[in-house]
Amino acid sequence: MANISTRQLKSMYDDMVTARYYEERLQEEYMEGKQPAFDISAGPLPGELHLAAGHEASGAGVCEHLRDDDTVTAPHRPHHIAIAKGVDLKRMTAEIFGRETGLSRGKGGHMHLFDTDVNFACSGIIAEGCPPAAGAGLAAKKRNDDSVAVAYLGEGAIDQGAFLESLNFAAVRDLPVVFVIEDNDWAISMPKDRVTDVENGSQRASGFDMPGVRVNHDDAVAIHEAAGKAIGRARDRNGPTLIEVQVHRRMGHFMGDPETYRPEEDQEAATQRDSIERLAEDLRARGVDSATLDDIESEAHDRVDEAIEWAKDQPQPDPAQAHEDVFVNPPSGVTDSEPQYELKRGDD
Repeated sequence: MANISTRQLKSMYDDMVTARYYEERLQEEYMEGKQPAFDISAGPLPGELHLAAGHEASGAGVCEHLRDDDTVTAPHRPHHIAIAKGVDLKRMTAEIFGRETGLSRGKGGHMHLFDTDVNFACSGIIAEGCPPAAGAGLAAKKRNDDSVAVAYLGEGAIDQGAFLESLNFAAVRDLPVVFVIEDNDWAISMPKDRVTDVENGSQRASGFDMPGVRVNHDDAVAIHEAAGKAIGRARDRNGPTLIEVQVHRRMGHFMGDPETYRPEEDQEAATQRDSIERLAEDLRARGVDSATLDDIESEAHDRVDEAIEWAKDQPQPDPAQAHEDVFVNPPSGVTDSEPQYELKRGDD
């Protein structure tokens, strides 16, 4: 732990306890009105919801190295990464609740968060964030600046063409991109050993002549160390790196998932291997007392509660604006009398 300061450890702890409580509160809000008969359209938070409790270390450990001008793309389980990257908590929450003041005016939802202030985006399409991250890396190289791009994905995405093609492109063009695989052992309901031929995703790096690193424990400090080397390598323009980190999914793939496919001992192991408590022990070893840790946690909880209550009070989007911001706006100088970009209905 010699290369990480106590200030950085406290910052990561703040991000992690914020993310954990955020997911727990979202779970409460989501389940309101949906019990005893589960109905995804009921309650203040309709639709689907994928939570990342147990993944916190990967977000905090990597993003502690990043700046606002660095780009991050995330998959459909994105909240812990967004929080660690610095996405505005109130506007993100408003987006998740489908409110007008959300990041995308309530039109994207929790799987399509987009914050240009800190260069963060996510998508519900598997491995979709890899090509945009490679593009951001190419743009940084053309600008000749030292910004980097980070693409997160799950271990179930490592056989997707978008991931493999992005690895190849980043390697061929020597781009400042770091690919981070979050391995929680389950691709929805499928254990990874039934769908892939490698023991871990970092082995994919060998086919593209780039470094591949596996962090076997969801330890924020170990992840921070591995990410620091990879991001430093990218900033120095020495090419891409592939990292895989072990995380543990403490909840189902989605809210309402009965998890009948998952052995009970696996669920128990996920709750016992707590990266937040591991980091708390590291901080105590640095002389940070329990009262300070309690204060960090209390302040994080207050921020989350405030963001959720604020979001719930925000207005719903105007239905008349449903088609605005969906397709590209007309170029500058185009008048109302000239042809506009529009959706071709064609054959439905």
